[in-house]
Amino acid sequence: MNKDLIIPMLVAKTKKEALKELVDCVVKKESTVDSAELLRVLLEREELGSTGIGDGIAIPHGKIKKIENLIVSFGRSLDGVDFHPWMENQRTLFSFLLLQKIRLVFHLKALARISRLLKDSAFRRNIMGATTSQEIYDIIAQKMKKY
Repeated sequence: MNKDLIIPMLVAKTKKEALKELVDCVVKKESTVDSAELLRVLLEREELGSTGIGDGIAIPHGKIKKIENLIVSFGRSLDGVDFHPWMENQRTLFSFLLLQKIRLVFHLKALARISRLLKDSAFRRNIMGATTSQEIYDIIAQKMKKY
């Protein structure tokens, strides 16, 4: 994970706004991808079923042919995002994952790893208590060493 792809304070209030904010962050660092295409892929995936997994966690993800490596972005909302009706009024943690289309097994393993990480309540409390993207990055990096 690149600390420049961490948004410690999402301003978004809706699912689409949150996805757009995460996409814009990625496009600034990853010039090979188009923001409209990225947003389209994420929204199409959401139409299949919400990527919200409960406890204020959502893991929007998609696959795009143009990217060469796994891209993981992370966003945190202290006010909450209207992501899915059953996540109403929850502060939201987003982990946003993109992967090259042909690497399905790797994609599934990455999703499972991120899900395990975010389901840890102590980890979530630490993330919600952090004040900067560097602090969030350090918390994630420390936890990832255990996996």
